[in-house]
Amino acid sequence: MASPSLAERVVVTAEQMQAIETRLFAAGLPVAALMEKVANRLSQRLMAEYPDRQQRWGIWVGPGHNGGDALVVARELHLQGYPVQIWHPFERRKPLTEAHLQFAQHLGIPITNTYPDSCDRWLDGGFGFGLSRTLNEASQAAIAYLNASGKPICSIDLPSGLDTDRGEPLGAAIAAERTVCLGLWKQGLLQLAAAPWRGQLERLDFGIPEADIVAVLGSNPPRQILTDARAIAALPLPLATDAHKYRRGHLLLIVGSQRYRGAALLAAIAARASGVGMVTLAVPEHLSAIAVAQVPEALVLACPETAAGEIAELPLDCDRYSAIAIGPGVGTGSSIRSVLQQVLQQARSLLIDADALTVLAQHPEDWTLRLAGSATVITPHAGEFQRLFGSVPTPETVDAAVAEHSVILVRKGPSPTVATPTGTSWSLVDSTPALARGGSGDVLTGLLGGLLAQTDAVSAAIAATWWHSRTAQAIARTHSPLGVSPTDLAAQLAFWLGQRLRSDSAHGYLTRE
Repeated sequence: MASPSLAERVVVTAEQMQAIETRLFAAGLPVAALMEKVANRLSQRLMAEYPDRQQRWGIWVGPGHNGGDALVVARELHLQGYPVQIWHPFERRKPLTEAHLQFAQHLGIPITNTYPDSCDRWLDGGFGFGLSRTLNEASQAAIAYLNASGKPICSIDLPSGLDTDRGEPLGAAIAAERTVCLGLWKQGLLQLAAAPWRGQLERLDFGIPEADIVAVLGSNPPRQILTDARAIAALPLPLATDAHKYRRGHLLLIVGSQRYRGAALLAAIAARASGVGMVTLAVPEHLSAIAVAQVPEALVLACPETAAGEIAELPLDCDRYSAIAIGPGVGTGSSIRSVLQQVLQQARSLLIDADALTVLAQHPEDWTLRLAGSATVITPHAGEFQRLFGSVPTPETVDAAVAEHSVILVRKGPSPTVATPTGTSWSLVDSTPALARGGSGDVLTGLLGGLLAQTDAVSAAIAATWWHSRTAQAIARTHSPLGVSPTDLAAQLAFWLGQRLRSDSAHGYLTRE
């Protein structure tokens, strides 16, 4: 498998992108030449994607260079026979944008400052990266017109109105069908706040020299895309020829209660798919027979339970396990806090999820029980993150949380992200909303826990996040997004990975050759 280039995998802030462009311009690259190069490549991409020359394109042109890009695209579409109409409701514009507007007028492309309603699709060239102030009322009104049109919108670089770094609407934002990100991935596009606006994401390369990226971000940039190559390299493969079950890791999975019996089984089945050598399943006593029947490979520990059907105590020595995972469906009673306190004090890799995170949020002082130097992974959704740390998950708040508590955090959502205390993070460009179902997180916990027993915590988090998401996407393609049940997800993890590893040169990971 070919290694992705630095441009393919780096994620930048507005300040970093501006610094890279400044280097290009200082080295002699004219701004006009860069605009022509980028917009011409975008034009070719759009014409390949939308070959019907009867479709009428509306081009929303902003006052800055994003508007200049849009004008070059408008020119190229016009010259190739597409019906094009330019909407430019601004009195001022940058000189280069002004020049392209004048040439578009010379070519006879219709230009209006009032909203045209005769377009079949729109190109959003309003505002690109670097936007950090709230849009004025006129710009917000223009965005409202476009969103209300019901026509598909393709945004250049970012949907107009989004904060480049945080992904939040600055008063209003274009609801794009797709966003073509220029050059390097922008941090804001990968944030939870951007999900309703960004649509389908793709990156358009325009040949930024790697030396200029390294000069600004270093050779190992702190924020990166989680590529297939990076995730596959994180898997505990190939297996050693002299492997046996104890060398392949032993996971203690603490799960389930009377109310959430299914969570225990989903997590256990996913742990089995991870390839871990052994799984001990700690469940309330009433769940033990079901667990044995559904996951016969597991060693099932029937724990004493409370009147509410939650684990009352954990009657075992944790020293024998490679990793411990706790949370799915365990409940939030006082006995669960005692169990959590017990595992927090173990010198073992630890994964905390679901109900266990809720208990930890109720008793934040228990963070201090965690032994220094012991790897800890947490997997909160947005609500759990807010309960734990008192703020919504943003790049800044996630960085602060993982640094303060020395944890590895898997941020769930449209672009799942693995954040580490060193400041390095990896994000999937896309996942699938089909994972927004009760039980999907239990599957992730079991899978991640099983990998955590076999490899280091960062590798386990990276591999599990990718594997979980890509399997769900594959099911969605065959069964529709409505058909991605957590039961099928857990059952198909191993099958999907086998297909993926055989699909290209990655087959070498399956066995030693």
